[in-house]
Amino acid sequence: MKKAGILSVLMVLALATVAMASEAGAEAVAPAANLALICLAAALSVGVAALGCGIGMGAGIGGACSGIARNPEASGKITVTMIIGLALIESLTIYGLVISLILLFANPLLK
Repeated sequence: MKKAGILSVLMVLALATVAMASEAGAEAVAPAANLALICLAAALSVGVAALGCGIGMGAGIGGACSGIARNPEASGKITVTMIIGLALIESLTIYGLVISLILLFANPLLK
C-alpha cells in the first residue's frame, strides 16, 4: 500500500512539472495538440473514476457478503447499508463523467 501511495505522489509531481514548464502559455501550443490533451483528460477522468469506484464497490460487496455469512440475521441491515454505500460510490463515477462532458462540450476548440 505504501508503494502505491509513493508512486501516486511521484506521478503527480512529475506531471505538475511538465504542465508548468511552458513559458509562453497555451497560445504557443498548436490547437490540435490542445484538442488531443483535452480528449485525453476527458477519457482519463472517466477511466480513473470508474477504476477506483469499481475497486471500492468490489471491496464493499465482499465485506457485505462476509458480514452476512458470519451473521445471517443481520442481512437486512447490511444489505440496506451496502446499497446506500454503492449509490454514493456510483455518484463519484458520475462526477467523473460530468467532468469529461464539461471538458468536451465547454471547449472553444471543438466549436
